[in-house]
Amino acid sequence: MKKIPAKFGSHVNYKLIKKNLKNIVYNSLSFEECDSNWKKLIQDFNLENNDWLSSLWSCRHKWMPVYVKDKFWAGMSTSQRSESMNAFFDGYVHSKTTLKQFVEQYDNALKSKIEKENNSDFASFNSIIPVISGHPIEKQFQSVYTNKIFKLFQDEIRSLMFCNTSFVKQEGSIILYEVVEIVLGKEGETPKNIPLLVQYNEVDCELKCLCRLFEFRGILCRHMLSVLIKTNATRVPEKYILERWRKDIKRRYQGITNIYDDSYFHEEERQRF
Repeated sequence: MKKIPAKFGSHVNYKLIKKNLKNIVYNSLSFEECDSNWKKLIQDFNLENNDWLSSLWSCRHKWMPVYVKDKFWAGMSTSQRSESMNAFFDGYVHSKTTLKQFVEQYDNALKSKIEKENNSDFASFNSIIPVISGHPIEKQFQSVYTNKIFKLFQDEIRSLMFCNTSFVKQEGSIILYEVVEIVLGKEGETPKNIPLLVQYNEVDCELKCLCRLFEFRGILCRHMLSVLIKTNATRVPEKYILERWRKDIKRRYQGITNIYDDSYFHEEERQRF
C-alpha cells in the first residue's frame, strides 16, 4: 500500500484511486464485496492493463486482510515482525559488529528481553486495571488476562456503545444476529452504519462474527460481546481465552538459560562451543 504514490502519483485520478484501493483493502468484510469493488475500480479507471495491480490481484489471498483474517496472527503483520526484530537488537548490534560480538550481544539482548517480559508478568500479577463497565464478562477477563491484553480487550468494551444488536432468525440451535456498528469518520464526515452478522450456537455457546477479529487476533470482538450481553450471558467459555494471553501460565522463554552459565553446557560441550 505504501507503493501507491509511486505507482499512481502521476495519474489524473490519483486521489480517487488511492481512496478506493484503501477502502477495498482495509474495509472489505467478505470475498464477494472485495472482488466486486476491485473489478469496479479496474473498470471505472481503465486499469485493465496495469501490471502491478494485476500481480497484486493474482496473489490477493496471500496479503489482502479479508483473505487472511480467518488465520491467527496474534495481531502481528509482516512489517511489525521485522520492526520488532530490529527493536530487539537496538543498542546491541550494528553494522560493524563481529560474529563473536554478535553471539555475546545476542545473549545480552535475550536476557534483557526476558527481564522485561518478567517485569510485565509481575506487573500483571500485582496490579489490576480497573474495569470500565462492571459487567461480569469484563471482570472475568480482568482476572485472567495480562494487563496489556486486557487493555486491548477494553477497547472492544468501549466500542459497545456504538453497536446496536438485533435478532434476525433462528435455525435449530443457531441464532443469527445483526450488529450495526456506527463508525465515526473524520471531522465533518457523516458516520457510517456497518452491519455485521454474528452466528450464535446457544447449545455449545459458539460465536462467529463476520469481522473475524477473534480468529485474526485472538480477542473477542465488540460484535460478539454485544450478542453475549444481549443473551444475558455472564461468562465466556474458556475456549475464547487463549493461553498465550493469560497471566497465570509459565512462558517457555522463562526457562531459557544464559549460554555462558555453567549449567548450560557440560565441560566438553562448552569447549566445543
